[in-house]
Amino acid sequence: MPLPSLKERFAALVASPSVSCTQAALDQSNRPVVELLAGWLGDLGFRCELQEVAPGKFNLLASLGSGPGGLVLAGHTDTVPYDEALWKSDPLRLDERDGRWFGLGTCDMKGFFALVIEALQGMPLHQLCQPLMILATCDEESSMAGARALAEAGRPLGRAAVIGEPTNLRPIRLHKGVMMERIEIVGKSGHSSDPSLGRSALEAMHAAIGELLILRGEWQVKYRNPQFSVPQPTLNLGCIHGGDNPNRICGQCSLEFDLRPLPGMQPEALRQMIRERLLPVAERFEVALDYQPLFPAVPPFEQAADAELVRLAERLSGHSAEAVAFGTEAPYLQQLGCETLVLGPGDIACAHQPDEHLELARIPPTVELLRKLIQHYCL
Repeated sequence: MPLPSLKERFAALVASPSVSCTQAALDQSNRPVVELLAGWLGDLGFRCELQEVAPGKFNLLASLGSGPGGLVLAGHTDTVPYDEALWKSDPLRLDERDGRWFGLGTCDMKGFFALVIEALQGMPLHQLCQPLMILATCDEESSMAGARALAEAGRPLGRAAVIGEPTNLRPIRLHKGVMMERIEIVGKSGHSSDPSLGRSALEAMHAAIGELLILRGEWQVKYRNPQFSVPQPTLNLGCIHGGDNPNRICGQCSLEFDLRPLPGMQPEALRQMIRERLLPVAERFEVALDYQPLFPAVPPFEQAADAELVRLAERLSGHSAEAVAFGTEAPYLQQLGCETLVLGPGDIACAHQPDEHLELARIPPTVELLRKLIQHYCL
């Protein structure tokens, strides 16, 4: 049975929802996506292995050939949540307009796997002299649980790994770290007509947010790396929940935020500074305040400028390797002994937004570049 066309593969991946989210109500399994990929890759002769990381969450390791070297083409199968009302088309239906394919995951980054399969077709895969592995992970957008599980298992992969995150086909050899944190404040509810009847968790959180923004300003003055397009560390207040009715003093409030440290900024030192700023807030408002990371920090990533993979990707793409502000699974693959690079066709500017898309003009050069990488490392 012939494989579906490239557009059909994109459409099938987009139509298989696989949101990962810190909010349990929005979190979904990625099993339908990895099963789609396993079916297509199996038809191409790959040996496919599903690794269950958590209930409903799977990594796919598809391999062809054997040996100690070879190439890993990697990416994640999950997407962020989406605001359907803000999209011009159904986010779970591939829509073509203005020379682009629109749909959730077209850019970041389920579409990359459809392009990998396109590159494989017509190649003499029976002549591989080094192994080729396709790695599809779970929960990159929330906890990095899939990549962490691989790193903890310590299973060797290939000599080189390319992660197809959206980079406008420019090779990326450095990125910032990622910290996702949570503050929980418990006060005392009461009737809003008399403030003395309660202790407002929402007002305490207002003060806590003020301290975070002051710290952010201090860090952005102290730390700077001009290799990054966003040269300072960033802190984003991502979501807040608290209270239940206007006429009740808010008894509980929680905040989740994202911190992107530069290389050289140590996550635990940053957390200690945050705790020192939050403790006086809890005392002043007489509330219980708990501050914890949602997940272990993602380390900053750097691949040496003179690595074989970096030089090869620079030659094939025509661009010098750069740095980006967003985080990826690169440090975990690097821990497994792979020279690692981030390089994919999408544009990060449209990721995590309504009307996410991939420029159709990016498809031929991506397929060509992937074939040349496979040729170099595996044939």
